[in-house]
Amino acid sequence: MLALITAVAALTVAAPAVPHAEAATPCPGRLAKTVSFSTGELRVYERGDYACAVTFAKRPGARRSMSVSLQPRGGRAANDSGRFTRQAGPVTVHALNRCVRATGSVSGVSRSTGWILC
Repeated sequence: MLALITAVAALTVAAPAVPHAEAATPCPGRLAKTVSFSTGELRVYERGDYACAVTFAKRPGARRSMSVSLQPRGGRAANDSGRFTRQAGPVTVHALNRCVRATGSVSGVSRSTGWILC
């Protein structure tokens, strides 16, 4: 029994650590656009036929009004809004051969990407 506990402890210590940035990525794919503003940051990711967006608070902690919206050109927007501590989203839309526009806001301050991924 002691040998089993020792083996498990050795494997636990030897396991590689996951970098913090990878663990904090809520959307799959590559980061396509980042828009920073005074209270937060809007990030748009693309992967294959899909686009994904998230709004992060610059100082996570207290609940505050946050939102994220992602709209493919000619399509309906995907939205997430409410009172969050860290992030709004992720929201995903099908964007095959379409431009997308993302908007994010934190505590009443908002920014938009304009049409991107065209």
